[in-house]
Amino acid sequence: MSHCPGRSWYSQRDHIGPTDRARLRGDLGAMVAALHTITGRGFGYPAQSVAPLSASWREAFTAMVDTVLADAGKFDAALPRPASEIAEVFTAHASLLDDVATPALVHFDLWDGNILVDMSASTPTIGGLIDGERAMWADPLADFVSLALFRDIEQDSAFLNGYRAAGGQVTFDSHARQRLSLYRSYLYLIMLTEAVPRGTTGSEHDSLTNLVTAELLSELAALTA
Repeated sequence: MSHCPGRSWYSQRDHIGPTDRARLRGDLGAMVAALHTITGRGFGYPAQSVAPLSASWREAFTAMVDTVLADAGKFDAALPRPASEIAEVFTAHASLLDDVATPALVHFDLWDGNILVDMSASTPTIGGLIDGERAMWADPLADFVSLALFRDIEQDSAFLNGYRAAGGQVTFDSHARQRLSLYRSYLYLIMLTEAVPRGTTGSEHDSLTNLVTAELLSELAALTA
């Protein structure tokens, strides 16, 4: 990562004006579209020592949800609803995952902290996408969660225009929106669970935990409704 130019977008966010931001979001959209052209032999996480790749996205994602809920129990993570109730919500919507037939390479952690921006020239450029520990073979739509963390990706016209112009295909119909809710819920479960073994503490952590908890409850309520 030290060979990639720039520093995290998040750390430089106050120095990137609206014009540059829109252009960079378009460039990012093109990069993500290129990422999604890379396909795998099955669905799931690449580390097959953890679990073998699955023939279907439904099978892979269901196993991933089961694993994070089991970890939440193992580490006694504070979930806003019982794990069994959360699992039922995912199970009730599992058929939506059958819409996904091709396993694409998905980063799944493209928030501003993992996007490097090089500000050394007069025109800022994206220097790299880093921290691929959550990368998986999955539904390309799953990447849109962290790309608009706590926001609505449908409102990010600059990113979507860049994504589509580079060949990326996405339609926000009812099935896609519900799958996004499932993926957001999964990410929030990871965020609530991983903080325990990492030993994360402090006021900033507490504020983030409260936000993630509220967002998770909102997504589960929307799916239940």
